[in-house]
Amino acid sequence: MKSKYEIILYWSEADEAFVAEVPELPGCMADGKTYEEALTNARLVIDEWMETAKAIGREVPEPKGRLMFA
Repeated sequence: MKSKYEIILYWSEADEAFVAEVPELPGCMADGKTYEEALTNARLVIDEWMETAKAIGREVPEPKGRLMFA
């Protein structure tokens, strides 16, 4: 499934891994040993998040694109 959700990637010293967060999908995040692995895993988790949300009757938010932080 192709998604247009923003993914924020960063290195976590505590986890010793790259972390990929999807801010528009609460609790949706993944990690990986490399930047690319974390991104690939995030794409899989986004699909799983949406499938689970639909299965339990939860609304799946429309992607808004780039989030602005104050």
